[in-house]
Amino acid sequence: MAAEPGTTAVRAQHRFDQAALEQYLSRHLPGFPLQPPEALTARQYSSGQSNPTFYLQKGVRKYVLRKKPHGPLLPGAHKIDREYQVQRALFSAGFPVPEPLLYCSDVSVIGTEFYVMKHVQGRIFRDLTLPEASPAERSALYVAMIETLAQLHSFGLHSLGLQGYGRGPGYCRRQVTTWKKQYFAENQLAEWLMNNLPAGDNEENLIHGDFRIDNLIFHPREARVIAVLDWELSTTGHPLADLAYTAAFYFWPNKIKQLGQGDILNLKDAIGIPSLEELISVYCCCRGISTAISNLNFFFALSYFKIAGICQGVYARYLLGNSSAENSYEFSEMVKPLAETGLLLSEKTSFTSDAQPSSAGELFLQTAKGQEVLLKVKQFMKQHVFPAEKEVVEYYARDENSLDKWKKPSVIEKLKEMARAEGLWNLFLPAVSGLSQVDYALIAEETGKCFFAPEIFNCHAPDTGNMEVLHLYGSEDQKKQWLEPQGKISSCFCMTEPDVASSDATNMECSIQRVGNSYVINGKKWWSSGAGNTNCKVAIVMAKNKNLSASRYRQHSMIIVPMETPGLKLVRPLSVFGYLGLDQPHGGHFEMHFNEVRVPASNLILGEGRGFEIAQGRLGPGRIHHCMRSIGAAESALQIMCERAAQRVTFGKKLYQHEVVSHWIAESRIAIEQARLLTLKAARSIDTKGSAQARKEIAMIKVVAPRAVLKVVDYAIQVCGGAGVSQDFPLARMFAFIRTLRIADGPDEVHLSAIAKLELQDQAKQLTSKM
Repeated sequence: MAAEPGTTAVRAQHRFDQAALEQYLSRHLPGFPLQPPEALTARQYSSGQSNPTFYLQKGVRKYVLRKKPHGPLLPGAHKIDREYQVQRALFSAGFPVPEPLLYCSDVSVIGTEFYVMKHVQGRIFRDLTLPEASPAERSALYVAMIETLAQLHSFGLHSLGLQGYGRGPGYCRRQVTTWKKQYFAENQLAEWLMNNLPAGDNEENLIHGDFRIDNLIFHPREARVIAVLDWELSTTGHPLADLAYTAAFYFWPNKIKQLGQGDILNLKDAIGIPSLEELISVYCCCRGISTAISNLNFFFALSYFKIAGICQGVYARYLLGNSSAENSYEFSEMVKPLAETGLLLSEKTSFTSDAQPSSAGELFLQTAKGQEVLLKVKQFMKQHVFPAEKEVVEYYARDENSLDKWKKPSVIEKLKEMARAEGLWNLFLPAVSGLSQVDYALIAEETGKCFFAPEIFNCHAPDTGNMEVLHLYGSEDQKKQWLEPQGKISSCFCMTEPDVASSDATNMECSIQRVGNSYVINGKKWWSSGAGNTNCKVAIVMAKNKNLSASRYRQHSMIIVPMETPGLKLVRPLSVFGYLGLDQPHGGHFEMHFNEVRVPASNLILGEGRGFEIAQGRLGPGRIHHCMRSIGAAESALQIMCERAAQRVTFGKKLYQHEVVSHWIAESRIAIEQARLLTLKAARSIDTKGSAQARKEIAMIKVVAPRAVLKVVDYAIQVCGGAGVSQDFPLARMFAFIRTLRIADGPDEVHLSAIAKLELQDQAKQLTSKM
C-alpha cells in the first residue's frame, strides 16, 4: 500500500487486531471488498491529539477509522458515538463532512468502540500560514473556512434531528467548569471567566468545538472546503465560541511555535491571509448578523483557557501512556503562556484597530518583512541614490546626437551591484522577494522619487513585466536562458503597432506563423520600451497567428526573439514631448520592424493562441507598478513646490502666502493621499483576491493616479515659473513621463468603460441578492 500523506506505521500503544477488524467489516460494512486476497492494511495519522485515527485500505477502497484510546481515560472525553451521530446528521443535511459508514460499540473487535467513514481525498494544511499557497489563494482558503463555519452555525437543531444533543442553556458556565477540571489547578483566568459570563448564556447552536484550518480538507485544486474533521468536542452552545477559537491564533504567544503538527506563526506577517476584522466581517455577512459583536473578549479568553486545558489533557494522557501525540511530553510547557495570553485578551475592549491609523502605511498594514525592506530601501536611497542624481542627470544632458546617449553612466552599474549585495533586488516579484503587493506599493513609491532608482533595484519597466511573464509562463529552458543572468541583460516588450488603433489590441497585424520547427514573424511594432538599452538582448513579441480559426482573443501568441536575430531592425527612437531619451537609462522607446524573423518553436511562451492570457497575467500586479512609482514622483514634485514657495517673493510676500499657491499645496496633498489610498486598496485586493477579482480597483487607480500626479506636477511647474519647464528642475521631464501613462497603460476611456461595466454588474448582483 502506498503511504498516505501524513501517516506513520501504527504506533505500539494503539495497535489492534487488523484481521479481526477486516473480518468484522466484511460482515457489517456494505460494499467492503472481499477481494483482492491481500489483507486489510492500516496506517496511523500523525495528527490528532485525542482519538487515534487510522487510514485503512483494502484493494482500491479507502476508509478512515476513529476509535477511543486504549487504557484509562479522562472522564467525559473520547465520545466516539457522539462524533458518529453528529456526522450522520450533517452529512444528511448536505454539510461537508466525510460520509459516516459504520459505528461499532462492540469493544471485543479491536479493544475499543470505533466508527468508519469514507476517505476524502483533498488538501490539509498543517501550517496555518499556508506557505504552499499563493497570497491570493491563502485569502480564498481562509474565507472558505470562515464561510463553512457560518454555514454550520446556520443550522437549527430540529432541522438536523439533533434535539437533545447538547445539555441545554448554560454553555459558557459549563465550559469554564469543564476546562477548569481539565486544568488541574485554580488560576486567575478561570476566576475572571466565571465572573464575566455573558448575560443570558442560553445560546443553543450546533458548534464544532475545535474548528480550525488544519481540521479541514480542501478541494485538491479549488479554495473550497469538502470535509470538516474531528467532531469530538462538538456540542450545542454559543457560536461565538467557535468563531473566537478559530481566530485565536491571531494572538498566538511568541513563546510557543508549535501545537501538535502545525506551525503557528504570527498570522499578520503571512502575506495574503485576511485580517481578523475581515474574517469577522465575512462571518457576520454570511450569517446576516451585525459586526458589532459584544463579549468577544470573553470568548477569546475562553478559547485560550480551553487550549491550555487541551494541552494539559494531552500531557495527562502522556503520563497515562495512551496519548495519540508523538510529542505529547512537550505540551505541559505550553499551558502557562496560553493562560497568560487568555488573561491579556480578557482585558481588551475592542478587536478592531485600537487607534485611528496615522498614515496609509498603517491603514494597509505592511508585513514585518515589508517594513524592514522599506526601511533599507529608504536608507539606500538617502545614502547612495539621491547623492548620485546630479551625476546621472548631467550624463544624460549631453548632446542628443552622441553615440553614447543610450549607454549608462558607470555609477548606475555600481549602485546595482551594491543593491543586489544588500538583498534589495527583484522586490516587485512576490515569489522571489516574499513581499506582498501592499509591501511593494510603499517601496515602489520610494523608488519613484528618483527617475533611475527603479533600475538600481532591478524593478524597472519593461523588465519587471517581462520577468513576470517568464517567471509565470516560461518553460524551464526559457527561464534558465533569460532569467538567470539577472541584471546583466535587459529586455524590451513589443506589442503596440503604428498602423492600427492599439487601444483594441485585437487589431494587431504583426503575424506569426509556424514553419517546421520554427516560427516566422512579420510586421511593425513601436513604442517598444527598452529596445535602445545597450544591454537589451531579447524581446518578447506579441503577434497574430495566421489561419487560426479561433475566437478573437485566442488568435495571438507571445514569443521570445533574441535581438540579434536576422530580420529584426531598430528603425528609429521615438521622442516623448521632445524628450528623445525620456526613459533613460532604461533604453527609450523604439520603432522596430520584423522581416521574416525566424526563431525556434521552443521560443513560444505557453502555447499558440495564449497571448491575451499571458498579457492579462503580465498586467496583473505589474499594472499598478507605474501607479505606485508615480505617487513617489508626486511627492517629489510637492516637495519642490513647497521649497520654491518658501523661497520666492512676489508682490511683497512669499509665494506660499498667496492664497492661490497655498490652495495648490493643499490640493496637491489631498490628491496624493487619495491616490495613495486607492493604490494601496488595489494592491491589497490583488494580495487577497488575485488580479482577476481586483480588476475594478486596478482600472480605477490607472485612471486616478496619472491624473492626480499630473495635477501636482502642473501646480509645481506653475509655482516654479520658467524654471519649471527648464532642465533645472525634473518637473518637465516628470510631466512628460506621467502624461504618457494615460496612454501607455491603456487610455483612460478604455479603463472608464471597464469600470462602468464592472460597477453595473456589481449593482445587479446586489439587487438580485435583495430580491
